Amino acid sequence: MSGTYLGMPSFPKAAHQAVGNATLRANLKHATHTIRDKRAKAVAELDDWALLREAGKQIKDHTLRHLDTYLVQLEEAVTAAGGVVHWAADADEANRIVTRLVKETGESEVVKVKSMATQEIGLNEALEAAGIAAYETDLAELIVQLGHDRPSHILVPAIHRNRGEIRDIFAKEMGEWGRPAPEGLTDTPAELAEAARLHLREKFLRAKVGISGANFMVAETGTLVVVESEGNGRMCLTLPETLISVVGIEKIVPTWRDLEVFLQTLPRSSTAERMNPYTSMWTGTTDTDGPQTFHLVLIDNGRTDTLADEVGRQALRCIRCSACLNVCPVYERAGGHAYGSVYPGPIGAILSPQLRGTASEIDASLPYASSLCGACYEVCPVAIDIPEVLVHLREKVADQGGKGHHLEKAAIKAVGWVLDHPGALAAGERVAAKTRKLHPRKLPGPGAGQWTNSRDLPEMPAEPFRDWWKKNRT
Repeated sequence: MSGTYLGMPSFPKAAHQAVGNATLRANLKHATHTIRDKRAKAVAELDDWALLREAGKQIKDHTLRHLDTYLVQLEEAVTAAGGVVHWAADADEANRIVTRLVKETGESEVVKVKSMATQEIGLNEALEAAGIAAYETDLAELIVQLGHDRPSHILVPAIHRNRGEIRDIFAKEMGEWGRPAPEGLTDTPAELAEAARLHLREKFLRAKVGISGANFMVAETGTLVVVESEGNGRMCLTLPETLISVVGIEKIVPTWRDLEVFLQTLPRSSTAERMNPYTSMWTGTTDTDGPQTFHLVLIDNGRTDTLADEVGRQALRCIRCSACLNVCPVYERAGGHAYGSVYPGPIGAILSPQLRGTASEIDASLPYASSLCGACYEVCPVAIDIPEVLVHLREKVADQGGKGHHLEKAAIKAVGWVLDHPGALAAGERVAAKTRKLHPRKLPGPGAGQWTNSRDLPEMPAEPFRDWWKKNRT
């Protein structure tokens, strides 16, 4: 990946700051509870949901096992349909390709469909450095861009903002980016949406280049699929003369029949809709409709390394529905920015450390950003066992060492010795019981002290269980 957000601390530090923001916590609680309650009702309508979930899992696993074959098939199909396929090993290469393609058109601005992949590689910043303005057209992404902010949710990037904050952003910033907000703008949803529509319409009609991601790519036909709820995606995909799609190599499915499964599970898991309002599909180019030039940029950026991990590779099943974020108690309290990645929440805690590695402080901390309650696994529409991967990644982080992990290993070794020597254990228990009134409620130091910052030590009983048993059970 292109790296963590500039200046982001490790997750524990960022989360500690976030939980003190009462407005943020209120916004997150209201939004996540609303979305997950609606999702539960939408999923309950399908008697075969468990079968669809298993089908999605098996399709994704099969595709990942044969990814090389299906990617070649996709390239051949896209090329035959009039498109051009580019391969990018990492974020820098992808950014260079896209920047070059835009410059070759002679244009200095582009309109964008909401895309996690382009955020992952830092495309907007790369285009800006090359003198190209990139305009986000998804309502939530527009809010984030106008507010000089960062996304905090996969599905609803501006979930951390309330209506009053959005109104203030529109009133202050829209004029700097194009058409200003109407005079006397209120915070009613209809007025905010209308202000965004008027602001974006001139950009849609003027832009010659569009940039998108894709929710799915169908190998057998070379078809790309974008699902969305606002219609901005369809404007970006059909009006510009040139379309550049930047997509991770794992977003592929073998056949149209496979796509059917995900078009049932994705809307219900993400927006709690039976069917998403806009499903746009395109295959190459045609002479009479849509963009006349189509480029597909396929990015690896750590995905091949992730695929090599037999436990961690299941993260590549993800269809970006965000259901795991909406049920996660840690995300609800810490918010998305604390994860230091475009991928927040439980899926981000396992995906980012695999795509970027665990060398940085924040990536090493992400596998610990979970209570392991398992709620994320229960709602995942492709059955990613996120707790299993979290524990797996924790083992990797521990194996790479560090001051805290060295101390932990020493402590475990000492405890192991005591447990292997019953006499020493019994003597220690008796000493602990006799001195229990002197025990502190909190542990000292930056290591053990972290554990008792939010919990008290258990109270020591008056006598060890062994002694009680001898006196009461002969």
